[in-house]
Amino acid sequence: MDESLSIAERVARVRERIARACAAAGRHPDEITLVAVAKTHPPEAVAEAAAAGVRVFGENRVQEAAAKIPLCPHDLEWHLVGHLQSNKVRPAVRLFSVIHSVDSIPLLRRLDQIAGEEGRRLRVLLEVNVAGERSKFGFAPEALPEAVAEANRLPRLELVGLMTVPPICRDPEDVRPFFRALRELRDRCAEQSGTPLPELSMGMSADFEIAIAEGATMIRVGTDLFGPRFSPWRQASEEGATAE
Repeated sequence: MDESLSIAERVARVRERIARACAAAGRHPDEITLVAVAKTHPPEAVAEAAAAGVRVFGENRVQEAAAKIPLCPHDLEWHLVGHLQSNKVRPAVRLFSVIHSVDSIPLLRRLDQIAGEEGRRLRVLLEVNVAGERSKFGFAPEALPEAVAEANRLPRLELVGLMTVPPICRDPEDVRPFFRALRELRDRCAEQSGTPLPELSMGMSADFEIAIAEGATMIRVGTDLFGPRFSPWRQASEEGATAE
């Protein structure tokens, strides 16, 4: 990535990559939601991306989002794309429109409970550990039918799809089987449960073209929009939250 580029120029480049990937896959760019992952980056970077037309932003940590979101433009949609701890559910429900990383049935139930208390209806995706990595969160593929059934019983949640984080690979082509596996899992679960599950959240800066080819509808792009992680913002936001 060329670090001399402005955020607006990076947004344009990512949009061009999306358009090319969609053309190659016989899809339309409107089918793809670009989730700009702003973790560690300051509100000023979010404002620049928003000025360039980005409307959906992602955060990995609730604490950082709580410090950042009030300082950003107010007409944006925020998604939680990182692991959600049960003790952070209430602020997450207040801050985010969509949670990509629901990884257990107890977390589903807790989200439903808190959404009810907060008077909200929340869109969620189930995170799937397609590769079975011990270091990753997510449902095992064989546990998905039970999780889908439980989500459908919860009145304050709208289950809209699945998410995965594949293994780190040097060659983006090596992640294709994991993206394909998620799409096939989605198709089976949708057929068996009667739940449409339209969203597939998969693909990041290095591999989102492959994800688009395999059916992604949401791609989570951080580095190619904002550059390397900006640790001073995270440190300052966490220190501020601790001080409160």
